[in-house]
Amino acid sequence: MPSLEEELFPSTPGKFKDRNRHFHRCFASTSTMFLWALFLIALTASYLCFQSFMDSGNRYFTSTWGGHHWERNVINSAQIRRSHGGMSVLVTGAAGFVGSHVSLALKKRGDGVVGIDNFNNYYDPSLKKARKNLLTQNSIFIVDGDINDSKLLVKLFDIARFTHVMHLAAQAGVRYAMENPGSYIHSNIAGLVSLLEVCKNSNPQPAIVWASSSSVYGLNEKVPFSESDRTDQPASLYAATKKAGEEITHTYNHIYGLSITGLRFFTVYGPWGRPDMAYFSFTRNILQGKPITVYRGKNRVDLARDFTYIDDVVKGCIGSLDTSGKSTGSGGKKRGPAPYRIFNLGNTSPVTVPMMVAMLEKHLKVKAKKNFVVMPGNGDVPFTHANISSARKEFGYKPTTDLQTGLKKFVKWYLSYYGYDQGKL
Repeated sequence: MPSLEEELFPSTPGKFKDRNRHFHRCFASTSTMFLWALFLIALTASYLCFQSFMDSGNRYFTSTWGGHHWERNVINSAQIRRSHGGMSVLVTGAAGFVGSHVSLALKKRGDGVVGIDNFNNYYDPSLKKARKNLLTQNSIFIVDGDINDSKLLVKLFDIARFTHVMHLAAQAGVRYAMENPGSYIHSNIAGLVSLLEVCKNSNPQPAIVWASSSSVYGLNEKVPFSESDRTDQPASLYAATKKAGEEITHTYNHIYGLSITGLRFFTVYGPWGRPDMAYFSFTRNILQGKPITVYRGKNRVDLARDFTYIDDVVKGCIGSLDTSGKSTGSGGKKRGPAPYRIFNLGNTSPVTVPMMVAMLEKHLKVKAKKNFVVMPGNGDVPFTHANISSARKEFGYKPTTDLQTGLKKFVKWYLSYYGYDQGKL
């Protein structure tokens, strides 16, 4: 039997050579395995890094914003072109009814305007696209994005340094809240907070004007509605989100020094309006020979609205921007008190819904087929009536368009936009 020494150190050269060759084969095999292991580790690490890059960069590849050309469009659109007192305004909901009109009015007088809109499908997005095309023709750049996208908002403020924000983006409509309540929380509360967070951290902070609603007056029976009246009895979720917005904006004004003005709109109507509004849907159905549903209150009382023409509302929005004052914070820290205001923007002349229908019949030259129905408990209120003395005192707000005149202008636009032969009506 060979000794231990012989096992470790063979006595004959041939035996040593064979064992040495075996040792090298084993070493070579081990080295190869080690290299393969390193290769597999490197390959796995590369894959994980690439996957991480794709995940983090996915927004870059799919986003509708970003890049040099996009930034240049934002900068050009935000540029102030009047010599004195100009402002650079971010308009949210710019492809909406009020937003598109305000954007055009600001641009016309030489202010810088950049719009943002998510083009949701609450109503026909093609109408929003048509408004966007109108704005583009007037050198106003519209960003396709959501106000809940904080990264997008931060990027816009880094590029443009807005002096003012006109916040009109919101989920509108009283009755739709019963079908999709989450959309109201997402847009009217979460979206508002996202915007305020970016504004409070901006340096300098912009002044903010935003759209509240006459719906906040809810079940209040005192008329006309005044800004000092109670607003703690909302009749709909939509109204509740707008009331919540007023409380939230007050908090940001108090803590962070943001200059904030809330505007309570009263039934805004006119060309390029919202298809979900009664005057708009009535027009469509009358022309198509379909019956319209006219709601009535208790005891067959006709509903009445303080219909306010779009041009008058635009004047109120711009007057609010011009008199908004400055925010007093910097980088989220307040240096002193800043203005906090709320105004009614109405027409002060309520008109019953049947009277409004009669005016449409006159301008359309078509008799409506009417079904009168008692108003269901869907959040609508029986009447609205604005006291506008505060807005008149603060920035000279004075509506000049009565409903008869305003509906005539709307019908003219409607027939033209939807391709009706006005001569045959």
